[in-house]
Amino acid sequence: MSQIFKQHLQKFISFSDEEFEGIMSYFKIIPASKKEILQQEGKLCRHQYFVLTGCLRKYLINEKGVEVTTEFALETWWLSENRGFEQQSEALFSIQAIENSEILAIDSQSMEKLYRDFPIMERYFRFVYQRAFAAYQMRLKYLYTMSKEDYFFHFYDAYPEFVQRVPQYLLASFLGLTPEYLSELRRKKRS
Repeated sequence: MSQIFKQHLQKFISFSDEEFEGIMSYFKIIPASKKEILQQEGKLCRHQYFVLTGCLRKYLINEKGVEVTTEFALETWWLSENRGFEQQSEALFSIQAIENSEILAIDSQSMEKLYRDFPIMERYFRFVYQRAFAAYQMRLKYLYTMSKEDYFFHFYDAYPEFVQRVPQYLLASFLGLTPEYLSELRRKKRS
């Protein structure tokens, strides 16, 4: 499993095998069962997660008591409740495995030690955060400039792996659609 992380890191930074072993010592590999909650809204946010295998989602519960999915993470993607992690405070979102998953987890103290002992990892995380922020900006642009239908078709074309792997009700929640309307759009896309 650590080979997945090693290959991912090598896309951004250079390091020796010995350095990689040192980097890995700051992470824990944890299994997560389908539907397992890794981070509960309102609980102290302790970890950032890197998906080795499987899929996670981040969600909130709105004022009507409805779960709203705000983010997904497939293999080689990071997911965290960033505000809670950075401030070491209560999470505003929950994180759940939507498939059986293998995850790397790092806590805040370990991350600070990692940065101190392996400064190259600060460079790596700068790349990660820059890409995540750029993706967030694009999502906002699509939400505010595209119709719901166009947003679905764009998402369907750009991320076919999500459409195939993620349960329809979660995808609908993420896109701001009802499951019924999503079904209608999927039928339209196939025809």
